[in-house]
Amino acid sequence: MRTLHTAPLLRLTRDGDPLPDHAVLVSADRIEAVGPLVELSAAYAGVRVRRWPGTLGPGLLHEGALPVAPTPRERVHALLRRGVTAVLAEHLADPALRAAVDRSDLLVLPAAVVPVLVAGERADLAVHDGDACLMTVVAGRIAHRRA
Repeated sequence: MRTLHTAPLLRLTRDGDPLPDHAVLVSADRIEAVGPLVELSAAYAGVRVRRWPGTLGPGLLHEGALPVAPTPRERVHALLRRGVTAVLAEHLADPALRAAVDRSDLLVLPAAVVPVLVAGERADLAVHDGDACLMTVVAGRIAHRRA
């Protein structure tokens, strides 16, 4: 199912210039389109729209060791609550932790790359309001939503 995610501001990269009234169209696990909300709404009439407060942008890459928690599942969930959608393979030597990461669909990368919102790429998004992560989408599905 296609979903149009929008927020008052959108950044194509974590530190990119904020674009007002833009949106990301997600289809399955991919970004189908990125652009002005008005244009995407007109081009994809009837699509489900999720409106979020804050700033919508790419999911974050976590470059260090995963947070300490009692279980591997809780360690992964701590990342999702921060808007993280990708981790570096070098920090996943523990098989139980690697299995938890794989089950969550976090992207495992061999080296650091700058996350970018672009059509055709995997749909990894996050919405932040200041330092708080309000929502994390991993491979097109909402994996964390702040209550």
